[in-house]
Amino acid sequence: MKTKIISFFILIILTITTSSFFVKSKTTQKPFIVVLDAGHGGHDPGNVGNGYKEKNIALKIVLKVGKILEKQTNIKVLYTRKTDVFIKLKDRGPVANKADADLFVSVHCNSHSSQAHGTETFVLGLHKSQANFEVAKKENEVIFLEDNYKENYAGFDPNSPESLIGMTLMQEEYLDQSILLASLIQNNFTNNLKRTNRSVKQAGFWVLLSTYMPSVLIETGFLTHKKEGAYLNSEKGQNEMAREIANGIITYKNSLSLATNDSQNPEITQDEINEAIDRVEEKIYEGYVFKVQIAASGRKLATKPSNFKGLKEIERNKEGDLYKYYYGATSDYNKIQLMKTYAAENGFDSCYIVAFKDGKKLKLSEVLNSNNK
Repeated sequence: MKTKIISFFILIILTITTSSFFVKSKTTQKPFIVVLDAGHGGHDPGNVGNGYKEKNIALKIVLKVGKILEKQTNIKVLYTRKTDVFIKLKDRGPVANKADADLFVSVHCNSHSSQAHGTETFVLGLHKSQANFEVAKKENEVIFLEDNYKENYAGFDPNSPESLIGMTLMQEEYLDQSILLASLIQNNFTNNLKRTNRSVKQAGFWVLLSTYMPSVLIETGFLTHKKEGAYLNSEKGQNEMAREIANGIITYKNSLSLATNDSQNPEITQDEINEAIDRVEEKIYEGYVFKVQIAASGRKLATKPSNFKGLKEIERNKEGDLYKYYYGATSDYNKIQLMKTYAAENGFDSCYIVAFKDGKKLKLSEVLNSNNK
């Protein structure tokens, strides 16, 4: 709430000024804290496709990711587990919350009755499909292995889609950052490792629900697929997956410095962001157009990238006595959320998403609650 109030006042200042409207983010001295969560463990093996144990593979990948990150300047790595122990779902997220972590990354392996294969990375949200629900259901069902699970999870039923309604509210503030991180990691899997791309998706994972920072759950592949299972069980496969997960996290961290770095930062470009956008599962609202409003001013500026910290696709509209500047235009809500994150990280801290239909501005909440999705 405090952040939203601050952003509101920044927007007011931007609106009434006729000079500069570029805002820089505050820097922080604390290390960038990443919590790595190896799924399952102990008496919960996870899936055992082709005889491989998910708990072992997830742990090995996580430890390799951590080893890479720990070599980076100003990154602190914490683990929910570093050995073969059982950790309750409800206790994993609080590790990150207590540490005031910047990211929570949970690593898993997938399974299916068919020869399905490929990587997919999830952020918290209501599942768009039965397939997404089934993945979340399998990961959530670990709560049945816990003592007093009915008391610990207040009647939550992993088998019931209705139990997931409302789960996303606590994570809504971090959804766009989570999508950005998930996209960078998924993009690495696809481009660098040539793994089959099953995209960035949303589903109701309990382990993500309990975190208060950008969070993702990675399904590194299917142990039930003959070749993919063997790959994930191999040293080579685990090293490669860990490298691309770590690189995605490092790129995400570096992107945060764009708002405060006065020199050009070569670590992430808009072309890379555009590639990441292409990997995000679509959420189309037919007939509507979403844009990111980055500023409003009495000053008329040319919409060239140099006037907007390198952002392209800038549109200027005269509304009353003010010129309003918009970034992007799409019917895909997931895409516009990612573009909003990128704009904010470039210094437009108070930017926000607006919705249009036939050129008329509408209330965003009404559009998102509409049935025309």
